[in-house]
Amino acid sequence: MTTCAEYLVNQLEHWGVDTVFGIPGVHTIGLYRGLPKSSIRHVTPRHEQGIGFMADGYARVTGKPGVCFCITGPGMTNIATALGQAYGDSIPILVVSSVNERARLGLGNGFIHELPSQRNLIAGVTAFSHTVLSLEQLPQVLLRAFSLFKGGRPQPVHIEIPLDLIESNADHLPLLDLPVQGRIAPDPDAVSAAVALLENAQRPLLLIGGGCQSAYEEVRALAGALDAPTACTINAKGILPPGHPLAVGSNQSLVPVRKLAADADVVLAIGTELAETDYDVVFNSGFKLNGRLIRIDIDPSQLTRNFVPDVAITADAGLAIRALLERLPGKPTTPQSIGAQRAATVREEIAQELQGWRDYSRLFDTLTDALPDARYVGDSTQTVYTGNHLVELDGPRRWFNSSTGYGTLGYGLPAAIGAKIADPLSTVVCLIGDGGLQFTLGEMSSAVEANAPIIVVLWNNSGYGEIKTAMIKRDVEPLGVDIYTPDFIKIAEGFGWNSLRAVDHQDLHARLLQARDSALPTLIEIREAAPFISAP
Repeated sequence: MTTCAEYLVNQLEHWGVDTVFGIPGVHTIGLYRGLPKSSIRHVTPRHEQGIGFMADGYARVTGKPGVCFCITGPGMTNIATALGQAYGDSIPILVVSSVNERARLGLGNGFIHELPSQRNLIAGVTAFSHTVLSLEQLPQVLLRAFSLFKGGRPQPVHIEIPLDLIESNADHLPLLDLPVQGRIAPDPDAVSAAVALLENAQRPLLLIGGGCQSAYEEVRALAGALDAPTACTINAKGILPPGHPLAVGSNQSLVPVRKLAADADVVLAIGTELAETDYDVVFNSGFKLNGRLIRIDIDPSQLTRNFVPDVAITADAGLAIRALLERLPGKPTTPQSIGAQRAATVREEIAQELQGWRDYSRLFDTLTDALPDARYVGDSTQTVYTGNHLVELDGPRRWFNSSTGYGTLGYGLPAAIGAKIADPLSTVVCLIGDGGLQFTLGEMSSAVEANAPIIVVLWNNSGYGEIKTAMIKRDVEPLGVDIYTPDFIKIAEGFGWNSLRAVDHQDLHARLLQARDSALPTLIEIREAAPFISAP
């Protein structure tokens, strides 16, 4: 007999799923019946939040859905934070969970792990949440999830299987092939309207979001065809390479880029929410668009949020850009072209505005010099906030963190492990603070167990430094921010890691090279003090 759970594993394997993140529990034992016989690798985090964050990091690197097995009740409430981050950043994650027997749903009789409605609880952080009420529903719901991942806005999906179905006979369920599925193509009339605006633009501006990661070659061609200065969101870093004559980085919250945006007569925004965590990290509502606006997004509901466009195109970013390029005559971009000169002026102004960040610039110069091909996975911490402005990398999917979208703490460590599992040959650096690391500290053992030798660069200011500074600025007496800080060097050693403390930039460079070549994960602690931060 093939059980429902075995059918599920077989179907996922047939569709190319190679990794499942999960923690076995009393209500998911049946889900594990088919895994040992499959080619799917199982990774065991130490907390359900870690399950979701690892799947998130895996998905961001591969572009494929991260798959999770999760237990009923507390497992789902624990993973909800990770799904909130993935939902905010449009990351494809499939969560398959158990739920109480169909006859017990919604009764409130105090069954173990019972929630009034697990599905409703999770629905707010997923594209959809579905309770499988009959075996025959499972293939259809799985197809719906993978169709969304491939053709729509990729966000988390939750499928819950009642305990009385998990091990029932599923011999009759067919093993399905994924259909050939195209992406959403743009409406020709909308393309014509966009081209009419772009052809007459004197001061065009291109705003590129994470929805363009798979279309970076098209974006580079479009920037050149428009001779338009181009700003990338944090999740779009690397789409324009360092040194590109039209690049102005990810600095939309800085005055020079805001002036550029306000002065643009036509703005083309592709695959971006135009939201606060990319365009207003100083939280003063200072990012303005005064010109005509063209928006391209895979999600039609997103097209009128935050900024209402003159032309709205629902389409896959790559297909839409190709349609525009077919109609645009193209302008030669040289260092002397108008667009390149506009971008160069803004870059010079940005450099002046960032003069006060020299300490962080030197830190990132050390990191990128030692590890030029590394992928950086970050938490919500000072090195990430500054790196969002300072770091430019060649190629997408090499810089992502939890300061965007949902803005959770504890993301960096497990997401970096997921990224390393997704691409074992890459060097993965986790940027995290002492406060954030303590949220998911237990995942250090997961890294050893999963043979994921990541490098954690720990920025230690012995507390929640950003919040303390904000309290002082608002004349609030700091409270709850000067937390007890453990000895992370000893903790890392206890987890089987290499653990080091860098005393200066030269020492950090050497230790990064040492960590790069290690078969074990490595923690490198940096104290927020001289020589890394100059005395005030």
